[in-house]
Amino acid sequence: MTLLYFITHPDVLIDPNVAVPDWALSPRGRDRMQAMLAQPWVPTLGAVWCSTERKAIDGATIIADAIGTIPHLLAALGENDRSSTGYLPKAEFEATADAFFAHPHDSVQGWETAIDAQRRIVTAIATVLAEAPANQDIAVMSHGGVGTLLLCYLKQRMISRTEDQPDTNGGNYYCFDIDIYLLRHGWAPIDVIQ
Repeated sequence: MTLLYFITHPDVLIDPNVAVPDWALSPRGRDRMQAMLAQPWVPTLGAVWCSTERKAIDGATIIADAIGTIPHLLAALGENDRSSTGYLPKAEFEATADAFFAHPHDSVQGWETAIDAQRRIVTAIATVLAEAPANQDIAVMSHGGVGTLLLCYLKQRMISRTEDQPDTNGGNYYCFDIDIYLLRHGWAPIDVIQ
């Protein structure tokens, strides 16, 4: 059985004056990624993939350094496109995200639709699986929104925010069997050793 670990980047340095894709991991986010390296599955990884957003690259580089490889970057692993609004204060962001998941076929404030983002992340994962080394577990460092959309797909459920990651400032993961797209476990925090 070969597994894919879908990991969301942890805590970031939020700066309204910096484009969201350029936000870096915060010191706490980096510490949480270092703690994740104690997970028993990390040494089984044969490849690490990530989106082209800085916070994902930061996290993927920590994993890749630990296993002696370099991360593979794939833009399609990026978060749902929210460039129409850029940074939103937390309350406004949460309300917009609620609408994004509640109306998956509609663009909310110019955001990429949830259904389009889901198609993109599912296709991106297929690309990763086609290009990754055979018979080796894979880590994908990505984002919470598209992680939720992929989880809905894996569970064969309608798009819903009920499948969203726990409210831990990111830094969660789940894994699935890549041969049959069977979920092995749902969201778990990266820094709580299983």
